[in-house]
Amino acid sequence: MRQVKIFTGSSHTELSALILERLGQSAAPALVKRTANMEMNVELGVSVRNQDVFIIQSGSPTINDHLMELLIMINACKLSSARRITAVIPYLPYSKQSKKKKARGSITSKLVANMLQVSGVDHIITLDLHSSQIQGFFSKPVDNLLAEPVIAQYIGASMLFYEDRIRGCVISKNAGSTKRVTSLADILKMDFALIHRESNFQASKKAPNNEEVMRLTLVGEVKGMICYVVDDIINDIHTFLDTAAHLKQCDAFKVVVVATHGILSREALEEIDQSDAIDEVAITNSYPMEDDLKGITGKLKIIDVSGVLAEAIRRTHNGESISYLFSHVV
Repeated sequence: MRQVKIFTGSSHTELSALILERLGQSAAPALVKRTANMEMNVELGVSVRNQDVFIIQSGSPTINDHLMELLIMINACKLSSARRITAVIPYLPYSKQSKKKKARGSITSKLVANMLQVSGVDHIITLDLHSSQIQGFFSKPVDNLLAEPVIAQYIGASMLFYEDRIRGCVISKNAGSTKRVTSLADILKMDFALIHRESNFQASKKAPNNEEVMRLTLVGEVKGMICYVVDDIINDIHTFLDTAAHLKQCDAFKVVVVATHGILSREALEEIDQSDAIDEVAITNSYPMEDDLKGITGKLKIIDVSGVLAEAIRRTHNGESISYLFSHVV
């Protein structure tokens, strides 16, 4: 790859190293410094004049610092006469805030899009946006890659262990995930089921502390099956725990939670480890996780997505189509 410079932010060094290894490239040098009042300063260690620049930076637990680092790095490249600047953001920060949830709320995802564009970005590569309409927040091209092929490969490989003795079923834990889940079920040629959630279904069943009572209803059949509960993001683990418990009550053989972005705290991982309903949690490495957190539970499995991101970078640089990546594993 000629006339290309790849910078890596500090949010997810492990994924950045895997991407660079697949590309056979080394990271372009850049120094991130902080002043006494914690202001951030970025110094590029190499010329980027007329170069095709890629900056790899994902969302992280310190999301605001790393977002600011990305913005400053983009602006530094822009002011240094880079020909094109592509931000590779596997997990786009604030992607869940793509609409106003309250009358006096904000659309923070649109704000982030504006900030990235003002900083000087020319192209965005991301993975499994929470809402596809976020692409419309940008006036610049956005490639929303899918983790679906590697997730389908993982589920297919796990089912081989059981041969034809046990069937699999893909589960949507709410109505909002139905489109994503049915697409995966079609690829895997598996059954599909839906959990319908109904709050305050009977006033007399209100909890003593006035909390909402949620009734779960399974639409479909899961008896004796391996259930794969699929979503794009795991952050509130309790909805997954409720879903898994209900599936086990419906005689599911095994419950596996699968998601692209695993935003899991120490407490969430401990709850997963203690849960009898969840047998396994499979997430991609799009979001950084410390090694000590990975060791909390043996139920956690990591799916590598560095291949699709590396191939997207290569194809973007060479001016090739990336549509192949939407349906194939690389």
